[in-house]
Amino acid sequence: MLRNMAASLFLTERETDEFDLNPPKVPGRIITTVAKAKEVRALVEKCITIARKALVHEEAAREFETQAERNTAAWEEWRNSEQWRKWVDARAPAVAARRRVFALLRDKEAVRICFEEIAPRFKDRPGGYTRVLRLATPRLGDAGPRALIEFVGRNDRRPAEPTKPTFAAEPEPTAAPPTDETAAEAEAESPSAVAVADPPQSTEENSADEES
Repeated sequence: MLRNMAASLFLTERETDEFDLNPPKVPGRIITTVAKAKEVRALVEKCITIARKALVHEEAAREFETQAERNTAAWEEWRNSEQWRKWVDARAPAVAARRRVFALLRDKEAVRICFEEIAPRFKDRPGGYTRVLRLATPRLGDAGPRALIEFVGRNDRRPAEPTKPTFAAEPEPTAAPPTDETAAEAEAESPSAVAVADPPQSTEENSADEES
């Protein structure tokens, strides 16, 4: 069961066309129960680790390979040369790694995807190639807790970058049109508007008023 689930996870990365009867809904992801997802995760990451270690040997073997087509005169010449022997010796650890992964998955297409597509993607990642996320809705029928297992880096949920709030510029206060009362108060407070007092009476008029 775990072997089939691990192979199914790799096969979701395959190329699909219009003749594919069962195309994957989301590449690099399968949905199962929480317990199965946790168990199959170790098997998937073990296969990817083996494939990652074989990348060094496959890159070293490219130095001695030929671009000629198989069964041509140029290919036959390369096949009988010393370059072919060096290519075989450099690629032998990678072939052994493919056989180890095939013994775990028992699916040639899944092994090819693991070595040619998944392993180069995680070339610089030392581990943690998958993640398990619990789903909110249980499974229909027995209400078992569900979870999805997927490859990291494919459907990452990156939080949105925080943006600073922008405030609209406050309009400058405009002076209200003066009313009759405010205009009168302004005129009374202004220094130019000085109240004119009664002129002082002369001393003769004051004495006359006192005698009378």
